[in-house]
Amino acid sequence: MALKYKAPRGTSDLVFPESTRISSLLEVAARILTLNGYQLISTPILESTELFRRGIGEETDIVTKEMYTFEDQGGESLTLRPEGTAPVVRAYLEGGLQSRGLPQKLYYMGPMFRRERPQAGRYRQFLQIGAEAIGSRDPFIDAEIISISNNLFKKLGLSHYELLVNSVGCAECRPGYVRMLSGFLEGISQQLCGECRRRSRENPLRVFDCKNESCREALARAPVIGEQLCPACREHFNGALRHLERLGVAYTIDDRLVRGLDYYTNTTFEFQFEGLGSQNTVSAGGRYDYLTEQLGGPETPGVGFSLGVERLVMAVEAQAAFPFSPERLDVFVVAAPGADRGRVLDILTAVRAAGVSADADFMERGLKAQMKQAARLEARLVLIIGKDELEQGEVTLRDLDRSKQWRVPLSGMVAELRRFLEDGCFNG
Repeated sequence: MALKYKAPRGTSDLVFPESTRISSLLEVAARILTLNGYQLISTPILESTELFRRGIGEETDIVTKEMYTFEDQGGESLTLRPEGTAPVVRAYLEGGLQSRGLPQKLYYMGPMFRRERPQAGRYRQFLQIGAEAIGSRDPFIDAEIISISNNLFKKLGLSHYELLVNSVGCAECRPGYVRMLSGFLEGISQQLCGECRRRSRENPLRVFDCKNESCREALARAPVIGEQLCPACREHFNGALRHLERLGVAYTIDDRLVRGLDYYTNTTFEFQFEGLGSQNTVSAGGRYDYLTEQLGGPETPGVGFSLGVERLVMAVEAQAAFPFSPERLDVFVVAAPGADRGRVLDILTAVRAAGVSADADFMERGLKAQMKQAARLEARLVLIIGKDELEQGEVTLRDLDRSKQWRVPLSGMVAELRRFLEDGCFNG
């Protein structure tokens, strides 16, 4: 029979054991972020549409093509968040977090939503890890933000990736460069695809994102912003590079690297992995010194990154890194025929209360079928409860890995379980 309901296109269900693997990756990332002084923040999945129009940019692909936007019953335009930086900055301003001291170092983990063409590494609902450092212009914090992703990749045993960095300038030097680039693009307009011609009118920097080979060839002679940086931007970028070197983070300067969001200034970066096809950027970010003003707050610098968890998983799988073994169930409680069901549940509850993971049969299976279920769940131990054992105040423990079993007094059952799970040895 055909299924009546399926997950929407571009989304998927996350089930065990993959769900536990993702959880493990998130835990590693959270430890690294916490070690660097970042604190967890959680923002709503729904935000005002205007937040993203103002923050990301009216002419960006995200705003014009990819956002899930709707009007609620009260007439308010709301959007499923397509990225995490604008919501975090909004929360920073709304919550008055500057009163807690600067910089505010925040990280988030959660789903984002973009209506893109689904493919490997690109989904319409996807998980992101991100961090924002708000309040400091120090180029060291640019290097710190970049190094967090690098440290995570090393911790996971990953290699075969490259860090690309660039500076996209500031409000002083970028306008002059954009005018120069626009003039160049007018001269090669006929060599560009229709999308690049649109971008050259509305957001010229975005032409460098085009994957069309003919466009790339036409842009090979385009002026680069590195030649137009003002002294302050050049000094800041050089400072960030020096700090990366001191931190031992290898990098390549890509003077055509731009990001698809309008709020970026100065430092921008991407970590690109080999073997992931077109979706090879796993982590990226940069500085956004004007975003708080664009959202109605005081002038406040900031820098951050976001990392695609699904793409990180692809990299881990491609390199056979980060060996993962799901946590095994400690104990499966088996009830022999005739055993008092109430006593069985009492024992199951006592085992769980002692901090030992435990499960039992809830399908009225026979003894043999219960043992098969314990093996299917890869339980370390089976605790067998029979009528005779209960009358004698005992239970039977069976080590499934070694196919050995022994009896223990019911009164000492929990202590024996914990001793076995800690030491891996048994009596008998």
